[in-house]
Amino acid sequence: MIYDPVPIAAIATAPGRGGIGVVRISGRNLAPIIRALFGNTVLKPRHASYLPFRHADNSIIDQGIVLYFNAPHSYTGEEVLELQGHGGPVVMQMLLARCLEAGKDGGLRLAQPGEFTQRAFLNDKLDLAQAEAVSDLIEASTEAAAKSASQSLSGAFSKVIHELVDKVVHLRMLVEATLDFPEEEIDFLEKSDARGQLTTIQAALQKVFDQAAQGALLRAGLNVVLAGQPNVGKSSLLNALAGDEVAIVTPIAGTTRDKVTETIHIEGIPLNIIDTAGIRHEHDDAEPGGIVNAIDTVERIGIERTWAEVDKADVILHLLDASRGPTRADEAIVARFPDGVPVIRVWNKIDLSGHHPGVDQMSDATHIYLSAQEHAGIELLRQELLRIAGWEQTGESLYLARERHLIALKHAHEHLQQAAEYAAQNDQSLDLFAEELRLTQDRLNSITGEFSSDDLLGVIFSRFCIGK
Repeated sequence: MIYDPVPIAAIATAPGRGGIGVVRISGRNLAPIIRALFGNTVLKPRHASYLPFRHADNSIIDQGIVLYFNAPHSYTGEEVLELQGHGGPVVMQMLLARCLEAGKDGGLRLAQPGEFTQRAFLNDKLDLAQAEAVSDLIEASTEAAAKSASQSLSGAFSKVIHELVDKVVHLRMLVEATLDFPEEEIDFLEKSDARGQLTTIQAALQKVFDQAAQGALLRAGLNVVLAGQPNVGKSSLLNALAGDEVAIVTPIAGTTRDKVTETIHIEGIPLNIIDTAGIRHEHDDAEPGGIVNAIDTVERIGIERTWAEVDKADVILHLLDASRGPTRADEAIVARFPDGVPVIRVWNKIDLSGHHPGVDQMSDATHIYLSAQEHAGIELLRQELLRIAGWEQTGESLYLARERHLIALKHAHEHLQQAAEYAAQNDQSLDLFAEELRLTQDRLNSITGEFSSDDLLGVIFSRFCIGK
C-alpha cells in the first residue's frame, strides 16, 4: 500500500452534540499549521494547553485544550495535533474548516474513513489484527465483545499468531537445511521429530481457531428469524425474548406486516431476532363455496420479505400453535426452508394446549414447547440457541475474530494437513512438505498484515469511521 505523506484532518468524535468534540490532525511536519493556528505559542509534547481557537481574522471560534504529540510517540506514528473544544456540530465544523484553511499550503486534506488507523498500521504502531480491533472495540455491542476486542487491541491475538508462525518457521528451517545438504543421508523426519513438531503446531492452531470462532460469535452474533403462520405468537415470542414490548400483539391475524428486528444478548452473545409477517397463501382462507379472502398487496409484500429474511437466516424459529397441532400449511412452510439452516420447531401456546415446557430432540429438528404469553419455557429456547451457536463458557480469553481471520486459520489448517500427508511419505517428499509449511506461514501472516494485498487493506480500512 502506497504511503501518502500529506497531512490529514477530521473530526474524531461521534456526530451530534456533546460536552467535548475533538478535531485531529496527523502529518509529518505540523509546525506551519501550528503557527497558523496559534502564532508563536510553543506546544510542549504530550502536555495540555488551554488556548483560543481563532478564525483567520483573529475572531474566536471557541476555546479549549490543545494536545501535541511528536513523532513517533503518537497513535499514528506521525506528529499529531488534537483540538478539544465544545462538542456542538457547528463548532466542530467551523474548527475543522479553519484547520483545513490553515494547512492548505502544506496540502492538509480531509481524512478518509479509517485513515488515522491505517497510518498507524503503515508506521508499525499496530499490526493489522490490532487495527481491526480498534473498529471492533468501537462497534462492540456487549461487554464481552468489548473485553475481547480490547484483548486483541492489546496484541493478545497477534501474539499467539506470531507464536504459531515461529513454530512453523523453526520447522521450515530444519526442512530447508535438510534439502540444502542431501549428502548427509540422515532420516530427517525421525531425528528432528518433524512429525511431532507438526502435530504440536496443528494442536496449537486448532486451539486458536476454537477461541477465534467463539470470539466471532461475540462480534457478529446470529440472525434468528421467526417464521410461521399468522397469529401463532411470533410477536409475543419476540417480546418475551427481548423482555420488552417491542412488537405490537393483537389477536388479529396479519398484524405484523413488515419485519421487526430486536437485538438481544444471551450470555454476551448478540442475537438479532427478526419478527416477520405471518406466512399464508390465498387458498388458506378459502370459504365454503369457493370464495377466497384475497391477501392484500401490503400483506403479500410482507410475506415476500419474510421469505427473503428466511433465506438469510442463521437460525430459523418455526412457530406453531400447540393448541391446534400441525397443519398442511405448516408443512408447506417447512418445505420452503433453505437447506443447511438449523431449524427449531417452537410449539407456542402450551398454556392453552396443556403441554408442559420441554425440549424434544427429534430427527427432523429440535422441538421446544413453551408459552410466550406466560414466559414458560423461554429459558429452554435461549439455551438451545446458545447450543446451536456453538457457544461454550471456556473461561479462556477469546479473540474478537473476523471472517477473514477464520478463513486464514482454516486454510492454514488445510496446508498443515497436506504437510502431514507428505510427512507420512518419509523423506521422499520433503520439498512438498516445505512448500506446505511456507503456505501455512503466508496464511498466518495475512492475519497480522505481514503478508496482505493492498486491495485487502483498502477494504478493511474503508469500513472504519472517519476520524479513526
